[in-house]
Amino acid sequence: MSGGVPGRSNRVLRIARGPRPEAVPGLVGRAVALVGLLDIAAGVFPRFRHSRMHALAEVLPGSFGPFAAALSLSVGVLLLLLAHGLRRRKRRAWRAAVALLPAGAVSQFAYRHSLAGVLFAVVLLVPLIWHRREFAALPDPRSRWRALANFVLMSAGSLVLGLVIVSVHPHRTVGDPSLADRLTHVVYGLFGFEGPVDYQGSTSWTVAFSLGALGWLTAVTTAYLAFRPEHPAARLTGEDEARLRALLARHGGRDSLGHFALRRDKAVVFSPSGKAAVTYRVISGVMLASGDPIGDVEAWPGAIERFMDEARAHSWTPAVVGCSETGGEVWTRETGLDALELGDEAVVDVADFSLAGRAMRNVRQMVKRIERAGYETRVRRIHDLGEAELDRIRRAAEDWRGTDTERGFSMALGRIGDPADGDCLIATAHKTDDEPGEYGDLKAILHFVPWGQDGASLDLMRRDRSADPGMNELLIVAALQAAPKFGITRVSLNFAMFRSALARGEKIGAGPVLRAWRGLLVFLSRWFQIESLYKFNAKFQPRWEPRFIVYRATTDLPRIGFATMQAEGFVNLALPMPRFLRRRRPSVERTCAHTVTERDARAA
Repeated sequence: MSGGVPGRSNRVLRIARGPRPEAVPGLVGRAVALVGLLDIAAGVFPRFRHSRMHALAEVLPGSFGPFAAALSLSVGVLLLLLAHGLRRRKRRAWRAAVALLPAGAVSQFAYRHSLAGVLFAVVLLVPLIWHRREFAALPDPRSRWRALANFVLMSAGSLVLGLVIVSVHPHRTVGDPSLADRLTHVVYGLFGFEGPVDYQGSTSWTVAFSLGALGWLTAVTTAYLAFRPEHPAARLTGEDEARLRALLARHGGRDSLGHFALRRDKAVVFSPSGKAAVTYRVISGVMLASGDPIGDVEAWPGAIERFMDEARAHSWTPAVVGCSETGGEVWTRETGLDALELGDEAVVDVADFSLAGRAMRNVRQMVKRIERAGYETRVRRIHDLGEAELDRIRRAAEDWRGTDTERGFSMALGRIGDPADGDCLIATAHKTDDEPGEYGDLKAILHFVPWGQDGASLDLMRRDRSADPGMNELLIVAALQAAPKFGITRVSLNFAMFRSALARGEKIGAGPVLRAWRGLLVFLSRWFQIESLYKFNAKFQPRWEPRFIVYRATTDLPRIGFATMQAEGFVNLALPMPRFLRRRRPSVERTCAHTVTERDARAA
């Protein structure tokens, strides 16, 4: 018996202390959503005439009741929109909620003459103000997609709510309007016009004010999201790029993805010592880093800590895609995050590469066939090319891109021929016995970025669709054979997602679960080139280096996966500003993608 008393007293103390501070935003967000629903209900449904406070209505102006109903409805909708921001600890959402809760309480009291709304607001305002320090997250980068999503959702919600508003006054409706009449009345009312449905007394004003408020909210929130400034957008400044290049010059040989940190649509955080850095981009609330941190491994924890501090300051979901095994170990040790194997990177050691042997028979035969068809290859550094030839290569790479959307993030540089990237390697295929076309005799391009002093990492593969199949194999073989001339001893090819599952699932003795998983991957390969990239890379007999995704919680994986697809260009949700509202900016050359197009993979 005595043993149960301390346990009971501890529970009492925990209840008295209230929830843990870190749990407050989630609880407050749910409570605000509930109050928002109550405010909407208070503004939509007719008030009770037998209320003891009904006498107050006799001394208020005639239009104040309809106005209060519309205000209660508007506040409820806005509180619902703010609930998600409160759960993410956003400071602006907190400020708006503190202002809207009293407004909703006053409107409920004025329209329904009830103290319940006031009590709800006061009860919720107390923890909201008491724990105000928990709501310190800074704003997210802006996206035009949110404006379109807001317009669609608000329009649909306004139509549904409007239909309820029009239909909840059956005893004051003149006649028996049809559903079409009610929908017409809602649409007219959202734009501020009178519709075909008539009501007795002040109900017509209540309905008109409420519908007008819904239309006003839809327009104002959409315009705000569409035309607010785009700050802060991820941009790599010239100073940051110079510091990253200095780190890569000393430590760039450790990670084959290091040079891709120089994409200029990424942001960067440095360690306190400046000896390490993490580059990232924020997409849909996910702070997405790629590859390992840049710089001295001993300084990685400082850069990772800065990265996590930035994620906490904005309430972003931290994630890392494509880090190595060493990088994954450091990330999980320093942050408590989890790691999951995402796939494998194909790395070819130049000294071991040869076209001889049965394993290379298919590649050898394809290369010889293409060479007999009149193709020749050239492998050079970017700084050895003239500006006219570079311009032809840039235009060809842009025109030969397989999709309208530029793809690449973790393994793509996003440009060709920049003077600062003079050490990049480019392999080109030429058809010498044809009449020169728009791009001369150029038929295919492979672009490699430096991997330290003795390596190269594949950036993009592009070819003319009229060229013979096998251009990519031809150029990879040419680059590997020419590598010793440039002091290159290792070459990183494409990344193959879920390679180990595909390889194990096709072997004899694979279990039903593994076979089913492989079957799903093969099915998804119709859209995402999972199996085709694996088989293409395997032709060159590489060694496979595992790559990992680092994440906070399993429930974050779908969100991280969607953000990664957006970053890599498989999902394009960017909505441009209207041309007349855009600020003029210098054009940025973005012509790279670290992927094999579906047609190239099938031809291979």
